Amino acid sequence: MFSKTSLEMLDTVARLGSFTAAAEVLHKVPSAISYSVRQVETELGVVLFRRLPRKVELTVAGELFMVEARQLLRQMEEIKAQTKRAAHGWQRTLKLTLDNVVKLERIKPLVEDFYQTFDFAELQINMEVFNGSWEAIAQGRADIVVGATSAVPVGGDFEVRDMGMLEWIFVMAPDHPCAQVELLTEEFVSQYPAICLDDTSSVLPKRHTGHYSKQRRLLLPNWYSAKECLKQGLGVGFMPSHMAQPLLASGQLVERILPDNAPLSQCCLVWRKDDNHRLIEWMVNYLGDSDQLHRDWLQTS
Repeated sequence: MFSKTSLEMLDTVARLGSFTAAAEVLHKVPSAISYSVRQVETELGVVLFRRLPRKVELTVAGELFMVEARQLLRQMEEIKAQTKRAAHGWQRTLKLTLDNVVKLERIKPLVEDFYQTFDFAELQINMEVFNGSWEAIAQGRADIVVGATSAVPVGGDFEVRDMGMLEWIFVMAPDHPCAQVELLTEEFVSQYPAICLDDTSSVLPKRHTGHYSKQRRLLLPNWYSAKECLKQGLGVGFMPSHMAQPLLASGQLVERILPDNAPLSQCCLVWRKDDNHRLIEWMVNYLGDSDQLHRDWLQTS
């Protein structure tokens, strides 16, 4: 209904309170400014400016109009800027998924550095468990996944970078019956629930934390709830070493060795191949090589 030029002209008149002053700024004659204002008022069917002997001032309707007009001008500028950024490969949002096994200490500096680097982009962080991470990248719900585990169960146009092995420790509360036995057997451990994270995938086959085949599971959504259940003696289970070590050091959990070898998980960084999404390129470079990824997200402090 109104051009950007006409809205900017009205904004100038409102700020300066004078057709003459606005004309000087806009390099027009006062009569042209007065005529343009009258045209807008005619289209709206309301008076925007009260004409006084030496100045003009906004009416109540004019004040409301200018609030909305200035908001519209800001939106126009943002649309223009976003369009230019998109043409050069800069999207507005980067979708980052963290597998629930990774350390979270790096989130704070990562977020701070991202928002200091880009004054227009937003970061969306989600968490998934096991094959839910692969499903997120396959379905386009994630641009990058940090800590995806096991073999690649899906095909797609994405890149993979090794993050090294994630170590697991078998733990339980100090007063749990399993903590009172030095040589655990499969038969004895299977009497007690296995604390397991529930795979967040809905299409891919679900995977769960290591447990014996005859052992009932207590399926939980994340490691926060799993740690609480372990500390309260509700079950036993494998926990990533970097998560378990502080709880072992404080005496809230104890470690026991099973006759089987402790499981290891191969972890990796996964990202969509998209030549027109430079935020992905920036983040992949920021996260670093395999050694840095392992140190920042998987290694015990």
